[in-house]
Amino acid sequence: MEFIDRYFPDLNPIQRSQFEQLPELYRTWNARVNLISRQDIAQLELKHILHSLAIAKAFTFVAGARILDLGTGGGFPGIPLAILLPDVHFTLIDGTGKKIAVVQTLIKTLSLTNAVAIHARAEEMKQRHSFDFVVSRAVASLPQLLRWSQPLLSKTHRHAYPNGLIALKGGNLKPEIEALPGKAHQYVEVFAVQDFFAEPVFEEKWIVYVQG
Repeated sequence: MEFIDRYFPDLNPIQRSQFEQLPELYRTWNARVNLISRQDIAQLELKHILHSLAIAKAFTFVAGARILDLGTGGGFPGIPLAILLPDVHFTLIDGTGKKIAVVQTLIKTLSLTNAVAIHARAEEMKQRHSFDFVVSRAVASLPQLLRWSQPLLSKTHRHAYPNGLIALKGGNLKPEIEALPGKAHQYVEVFAVQDFFAEPVFEEKWIVYVQG
């Protein structure tokens, strides 16, 4: 795991083993269920695993923090983050049953005791759970993500940043930020992924925080 070792050199043996298992697990399952783009499978570590971990470079989460991965798809960013942050609890949700079934199997195979995967849409979660942050990758526009996220956020703030949305996004963010409702655009912070990972693939890739 060239890039993981480069940017996260202090992994313990359990974490290293879990990361090392991911490429083969995804190759196997991707042949049965379309979790990620077929052409991306060869660059899984860089484009999917490392990209997901950018969130942990920009934000520090307290032990016991509760994070919702909204629209996790094949388990990104939730599974890599759950490996890296064993003291943080992750709930991964997606509306596609086939994908979430694979994610449940991956969590079990990797023995990730701090992660659960649920076949559900965001609207179905608000009566059951509350979270410190909602994370998301390549799911929807910022206004839509914020609408889904706000009912799910806890009113108790335990971090340097107030509870809110953390989204991995690409391209020109200005139209999405300007379309945020009310004064939400005033409570946005944008981090360039290339500030943390130097690889050219991360040009025009951003971590966007929107206060909930």
